[in-house]
Amino acid sequence: MIFEGTCWKFGHNIPTDLITPTNVTLRGIDEMARHVLETANPDFPKNVRPGDILVAGRNFGCSSGRAIAAKALKATGISAIVAELFSRTFYRNGHEIGLPLLEVAGVHDLVETGDRVRVDIVGGAIENLTSGKSLRGAPPSEFLLEMVQAGGLIPLLKTGSRFFQGNP
Repeated sequence: MIFEGTCWKFGHNIPTDLITPTNVTLRGIDEMARHVLETANPDFPKNVRPGDILVAGRNFGCSSGRAIAAKALKATGISAIVAELFSRTFYRNGHEIGLPLLEVAGVHDLVETGDRVRVDIVGGAIENLTSGKSLRGAPPSEFLLEMVQAGGLIPLLKTGSRFFQGNP
């Protein structure tokens, strides 16, 4: 799974309530996607394009376990999120809906909004095509990679994956 796109950079400690404002929660996923991260960067929901890549610092998706935050981000069309560290709940929620996530220490200093980046989820690498610099992290486990490739947990369950047959 290799993705290439325009980078949107966000900071450290981005809570799920900042990702999806609570005042639009009940209006549906499309409405939430039109407001995702708007208080952190008002340009993001207006200008994010399918295939773009979100990069963040430490503790992305912290605070509540609102699974809707990952769903709203996926609804924007971004292809992947790379962060120095995800909150464990957000990390689980992202994989369960088939959103490619990668943790890479130091990635926050590697990029700026507008840079062109390439992310190799399986290889655990991100390359800033604008600067020519790159970093490696640990790729997700085989199980999480299979889940993302299937499109999420429910589609994976329907495949009859070996992970659900007692033979991991």
